Amino acid sequence: MPDQASPIRPKLVTACVVLIGDEVLSGRTRDANLGYISKHLNQIGVQVREARVIPDIEEVIVATINEVRATYDYVFTTGGIGPTHDDITADAMAKAFGVAIGHHPEAIAILEAHYKETGGEFTDARKRMARIPDTASLIANPLSKAPGFQIGNVFVMAGVPMVMQVMLDSLTGRLEGGATMQSRTVSAQIGEGTIAEQLGALQLRYPDIGIGSYPYYRGKVFGTSLVLRGVDEGMLDKATAEALVLLKGFGVEPIAGEAV
Repeated sequence: MPDQASPIRPKLVTACVVLIGDEVLSGRTRDANLGYISKHLNQIGVQVREARVIPDIEEVIVATINEVRATYDYVFTTGGIGPTHDDITADAMAKAFGVAIGHHPEAIAILEAHYKETGGEFTDARKRMARIPDTASLIANPLSKAPGFQIGNVFVMAGVPMVMQVMLDSLTGRLEGGATMQSRTVSAQIGEGTIAEQLGALQLRYPDIGIGSYPYYRGKVFGTSLVLRGVDEGMLDKATAEALVLLKGFGVEPIAGEAV
């Protein structure tokens, strides 16, 4: 029989986001994808545990993908699936999974219809966007039509934020979520160095709750906001209650939420 005293731990589903592109690393393009992906996934119970920014170098992409897909339940990539010579993500994915790559009939049909409707020429360069690794399934792109794809537990999406967002929305039904990460914030006019020792002890008592300490300055007023995060709401509430008691023990009056 199972141990009746053992609590049922919430199911955790984890993910890694890989941002692919020299333009992000150079600072030419400011990333707008990571925050959107993380927030979207958390709402369906998928926790982003790691993010990486890597260059448009095939061997780096292959090594990174093979590492993270073995570590996390899901991997989401952005960038490198356009029509130009430096869009090498699809080829790198095929190499990472050890499969061939070629023009996907459905992707060709989607793009052919799109350019016929818009009056654009369906050039060989544009046909590059229909090159999909064998065994992969398409991710719909209602906005600009060029699809992303899923291969194994890796979801390959565009780097353009608006396009990435509609791709992510279209594949949500494929994802199996788990527990949703929740957070609580308490703030008080006290320096984080003053409470550091007791805060460390609180963290030890609640190892499954992430506790972050963030100093703030509002004019001549300074203080500390404590952000507690976890998937077990009951445990999160208990840890938050203890954090409030901890702060009151130093003679300050904490408030729920960020300091105004």
